[in-house]
Amino acid sequence: MSAKIILDSKQFEITILRLCHQLIEQHNHFTDSVIIGLQPRGIYLAHRIQKELEKILKLKKIHCGDLDITFYRDDFRKKELIPNRTNIDFIIEDKNVILVDDVLFTGRTIRAGLDAMQAFGRPKDVELLVLVDRRFSRHVPIQAKYVGMTIDSIESQNVRVEWKETEGKDKITLLS
Repeated sequence: MSAKIILDSKQFEITILRLCHQLIEQHNHFTDSVIIGLQPRGIYLAHRIQKELEKILKLKKIHCGDLDITFYRDDFRKKELIPNRTNIDFIIEDKNVILVDDVLFTGRTIRAGLDAMQAFGRPKDVELLVLVDRRFSRHVPIQAKYVGMTIDSIESQNVRVEWKETEGKDKITLLS
């Protein structure tokens, strides 16, 4: 299996900073906006964005939560899935929700996230932010508003996002 680094740690950092500035243009000071990261790996991006936004905007708290979608997935009976923990301690009713995941591929994870999110209220608006958009092979019509990078890849390839929180360094690799 061959591996090609498509984003190193410095580019990773710049990409997150750019996404934060795009969010600021749309959401100003986040008074009516919240961030929700999809478990298991979208939460790392969500929390990084939260911290960076708080630093840039000099705010004490931007609401950020973790959403487990395990039992909302359409394949949860077909393969062994390990539930994660949902941690949303704020109301999303009438809020602008920024739904965050690391990689957008088929769109099924995002669809499950939209379903799971309804248990916490009806948002005013939902926008999708992803670090990597694999724009081919969508199974559902979902498109991200904020995209770190777009990769044209075939279905047999894998995009691996490494986080310093779990793997010790930030890096995105395309595996063939």
